[in-house]
Parts: sequence; structure tokens; C-alpha cells
Amino acid sequence: MRDAYHEELDSIGEGLVEMARLVGSAIGRATTAILDADLKLAENVIAADEKVDDLQRDLEARAIALLARQQPVATDLRIVVTSLRMSADLERSGDLAQHVAKLARLRFPQTAVPRDLHATILEMGQLAQRLMAKAGEVIITKDVDLALQLEQDDDAMDMLHRTLFQHLMDDRWKHGIETAVDVTLIGRYYERFADHAVSVAKRVVYLVTGEHADEIAAPTAVEGA
Repeated sequence: MRDAYHEELDSIGEGLVEMARLVGSAIGRATTAILDADLKLAENVIAADEKVDDLQRDLEARAIALLARQQPVATDLRIVVTSLRMSADLERSGDLAQHVAKLARLRFPQTAVPRDLHATILEMGQLAQRLMAKAGEVIITKDVDLALQLEQDDDAMDMLHRTLFQHLMDDRWKHGIETAVDVTLIGRYYERFADHAVSVAKRVVYLVTGEHADEIAAPTAVEGA
């Protein structure tokens, strides 16, 4: 019975990794869709979010069933409760990727992003994908140092987000109010996506150490490395 119980715990972890993989792929494809005005790809991202939702519902049902059947304590209880919270973060990340794709669909056959901002949005999309990939790796490895690095990595996303606003507030902005709203929303979607990746990593820190990430000093790069 205990072997089956721990196999179920491991299975929940594998489901979280799969969710991270799916939402990371979704934000990458949504980025391509919004920059290239690719309607087919946008529709694909929108439809694929249902699989993420299904996974989240399945993980939630299994975690609740484990709580009811096994009444876990200590570390096992942390695993189940933290897994529930991570699945919610990952599901929300999928929604944000879907929002980007829906905006691509809304503006088709035009692109929602002005040409002079393509490079910034592309960088935000690539960074979001890397952050989620790293979050998935953290779930697998339980590497606390790697998890703590994610918050530092997220600073780059915050900087890109500020760059967008600098363009929007520039007196030379010539793309109109509708495009300004679109760009504001897109920037917010990527910024929040990155926040959810960081949140997943922080929850792994708590899972492993029993301490909140904010209470632990993040590792610093070794000089000369």
C-alpha cells in the first residue's frame, strides 16, 4: 500500500512536469502567432489549453483523494498541498498563453504588435519559455539553488516590461490607442507568465526545505565563473 501511495505521489509530480512542458510550448507558439499574425497557430494554442485544464483537474482530483485516503503528515502533506498550488500556477500560465493567442486571432490578418516592438516581444516570449523550462527542471530535480535563481532571471522580464512602457509613453508613439492597449495587455501577459514560473520554483523550495524562498538567500555567481 505504501509503495502504491508513493507511486501516486510520483505520478502527481510527473503530471506537473508535463503541465510545465505544455504551457512552455504554448507561450512559445503564441509568441510566433502574435508576431506573424498566424491564425492557424493561434487557434491551435487556444484549443490545446483544454489539455492543460484537464491535467490540472486530474491532478487536483488525485491530490484530494490522497488527502482523504492517506491523511499524509509532514513532508508528504507538503508534497500534496504544494502540488495543488503548483498545478494552479501552471494552469493560469496556460491561460495567459491562450490570452496572447486570442489577441493574435482578434487582430488577424493584422498583427497586434508594431514592427518596431517585434524584437522586444520576441525576447519576452523566449524568456518566458526559458523560465518555464527551468521551472519544470526544478520540479524534477528539486534543486533549491536553481529554484532561487529563477527570481533573479525574472528581473530580465521586468526590464523588458518596462521597456514596453517606455515606448508607449514616448511622444513619438504613432500606432494609436488600440495598439497601445494591445501592447499593454501583451506585456502584462508575459510578465504574469514569468511570475507564475517563479511561483512554481518558490513552491519547490518550500517543498524541499520547509522554508519560504524569501527567507533563503539566493545563490550568487562565483566570481570568474
